[in-house]
Amino acid sequence: MGEYKLIQVNRELIVRSSSDAVDFALLKEGKLTELHKEEDSNDFSVGDIMIAKVRKPVTGLNAAFVNVGYEKDAFLHYHDLGPQLASMLKFIKAVSSGKLKDYSLSNFKFEEDIDKNGSINDVIKANQSLLVQIVKEPISTKGPRISSELSIAGRYLVMVPFSDRVSVSQKIESKEEKDRLKRLVRSIKPKGFGVIIRTVAEGKKVAELDKDLQGLLNKWSVMCNKIQKAPHPSKVLVELNRASSILRDVFNDSYTGIYVDDETLFEQVKDYVQEIAPEKESIVKLYSSSVPIFEKFGIERQIKTSFGRTATMSKGAYLIIEHTEALHVIDVNSGNRSNKAKNQEETALEVNLLAASEIARQLRLRDMGGIIVVDFIDMAKGEHRRRLFDHLRDEMKDDRAKHKILPPSKFGLIQITRQRVRPEMNIKTSEANPNGPGQEVEAPIVLIDKINSDLEKLLKGPAKDNGIILNIHPFIAAYLTKGFPSIRTKWFLEHKKWIKIQPRDAYTYLEYRFKNKDGKTIY
Repeated sequence: MGEYKLIQVNRELIVRSSSDAVDFALLKEGKLTELHKEEDSNDFSVGDIMIAKVRKPVTGLNAAFVNVGYEKDAFLHYHDLGPQLASMLKFIKAVSSGKLKDYSLSNFKFEEDIDKNGSINDVIKANQSLLVQIVKEPISTKGPRISSELSIAGRYLVMVPFSDRVSVSQKIESKEEKDRLKRLVRSIKPKGFGVIIRTVAEGKKVAELDKDLQGLLNKWSVMCNKIQKAPHPSKVLVELNRASSILRDVFNDSYTGIYVDDETLFEQVKDYVQEIAPEKESIVKLYSSSVPIFEKFGIERQIKTSFGRTATMSKGAYLIIEHTEALHVIDVNSGNRSNKAKNQEETALEVNLLAASEIARQLRLRDMGGIIVVDFIDMAKGEHRRRLFDHLRDEMKDDRAKHKILPPSKFGLIQITRQRVRPEMNIKTSEANPNGPGQEVEAPIVLIDKINSDLEKLLKGPAKDNGIILNIHPFIAAYLTKGFPSIRTKWFLEHKKWIKIQPRDAYTYLEYRFKNKDGKTIY
């Protein structure tokens, strides 16, 4: 019998901090799979709970528009009210007036569930106070999408107030494990709160689940305390900072490294990992090199090659990604492979399987939502079409967004629907030609003259006795160092000083900075 070896997959989270935003990059075997940006200006994050005022119910839509403090009213559909709306309204009224001090719900008398097929006008009125949760951030011209069926997410459990139901993630397949978890949770669950057991709870002991539940009950109490004095509209429960919420949702034992380039953020992340997985605390590391963190891990280069209209794959194959108002279309091309494989059918299968992996990555990376139509290369064999379909499903298993994949049509098209709750990642990757449209891109003489002039000033002044590092766009770096004698060699002969040149993927074509050996900008 042969021995099986477990292959360790390298999963890393790279966190880059700047004055107005924090970027999170998830890498799998060094390849960028997810990119998130948290900006200070984002006041409406998925999971935030707010106390808000109903602006007006609209009978025709069977929905209400609610003032949550955004320029456009939030949209609340009847089906998102939750069956226990009447109990929640009664609870808010009692807490706001100060009559109810016990937030546990164990002695709270519940009202009857609202009618599943009822009308919005029968249950809520204009100016009524309501607890709502952001389920979809403002996207394009739309305001936030909200729900008044609240859920507070923890590491292993999601707590649902005004419910008594216990359910288990469908991704846990073992019936015995599902039953065990349900039994454990029922034994620790307080009255009046429902619980959804998350996938990561699989195999966990009751003490870990109880600790998570107690943390959620504590959040609920803090939130209820705020309701009494809170102005309308205002936030009463903030979803975890993005670093912690990303860790909560994606972190598992397979992570091999978390690198953070900001000390405060590093402490936050370390504390959170210490709390949820103490044995993994050592993988959180503070990054302090002079080379920017996204540059070091090759993320900057991957961003520039991953977000354009064309996404290249190995051996010449590529994808064309087009966006329309109604849907996204992805075209798979074999490039220069077509003549190299044994026959057309094998080439088609090989390219399609490669493309399926890249498409799964692109959907997560760009957070593409709605309907996605993929035009794969036609394959004659039904067995090959089935293999492609199964492979795409496997590749998309890691995707946290709800999605559905339809089998290939006779034309080789596969349709995917994918839910999006945040605005799509749309990064401009092309740079303007500094020599003007239609001109050949080459190092502009004016730029080289300016660098020469700045270098002379530096060598006469503050940097004459120190090392100088020139950070510049890779194209210009190549222009300065190529040939013999190169421009850099000429600098050395003229100034008796060797200038180190560092290509910077993140720089635009005309951008450059002189730095000292400590990485501080000197010009």
